[in-house]
Amino acid sequence: MKNPSTSPSPTTREIVITRTFDAPRELVWEAWTRPEHVAKWWGPKGFTTTIEEFDLRPGGRFKHMMHGPDGTDYPNLSVFREVVPFERIVYTHGGGKQGGIGAHFEATWSFESLGKNKTRVTGRSIFDTPEDRDFVVKEYGAIEGGKQTLERLAQHVARVESAGDEVVIVRDFKAPLAEVYRAWTEVEGLTHWSGPKGFKVVSAKLDLRPGGTFHYGLQAPDGSPMWGKFVFREVRENQRLVWVNSFSDPAGGTARHPQHMEWPLEMLIQAEFHENDGGTTVTLRSRAINASPAEVKTFREGHDSMRGGFGGTFDQLEAHLASK
Repeated sequence: MKNPSTSPSPTTREIVITRTFDAPRELVWEAWTRPEHVAKWWGPKGFTTTIEEFDLRPGGRFKHMMHGPDGTDYPNLSVFREVVPFERIVYTHGGGKQGGIGAHFEATWSFESLGKNKTRVTGRSIFDTPEDRDFVVKEYGAIEGGKQTLERLAQHVARVESAGDEVVIVRDFKAPLAEVYRAWTEVEGLTHWSGPKGFKVVSAKLDLRPGGTFHYGLQAPDGSPMWGKFVFREVRENQRLVWVNSFSDPAGGTARHPQHMEWPLEMLIQAEFHENDGGTTVTLRSRAINASPAEVKTFREGHDSMRGGFGGTFDQLEAHLASK
């Protein structure tokens, strides 16, 4: 028997990753516990997962094959030890690169409700020895991979939330919270990244306060002009921005979409900013307001287009932050 005073402490044998989701605990739990959801987000960026078994009960098995972006396969088998609905999942895990040295650990995932639409998820993996823990960090990039996996879960939860009348987009940025917020709230930053990908900001006037506006002009890749306008409803430094979004004209009026007349005249958009392990998570929610049934239908049908458009805009923001 080992002397407790010389046994490795849990800290040296653990990997702990935590993320707060802007979603109710029931939805996050569902995304974690239903195989049709799990297959869409499990693993780091670029990975896909084929699930062979998923039996969520003590003694049940989670057998799956992860496929790396380079074509390498990673067979994995977990056995559930404890399942407390909406609170905790515990399992033992074994797996690794096909033909390589595997990894073995016990994982505990906890789900903590922080309010109506916030959930903190913590994953704690305990290895037999500190050397085993260090091996998976070095060989498999386990810490960064775990963070990317939770980011993919957040993005999947956002897509599930977007099935209704609201589009939800989640993006992580490797920049401090205050720096990301400044990029959204100072003209110098906004002129470098706002607007669809490939568009150039040629005019920008910002009055950052409830009731104030951000009026901007864009030049499309073909040279044609486009104008837009924010009317701010809420401004909370380093926390939240809420505004009514619309197309505009050079004088600052509210205008229809230049190509889609049944696109909603106004949308309510909320951007929330959260510190995340030294970086920043932005959650963007968008829905039509004061809209006719035809406009709501057009908005619903345009969800994928909006996600792609915001994705390109966020790519520009990421490049802007990286250049600073």
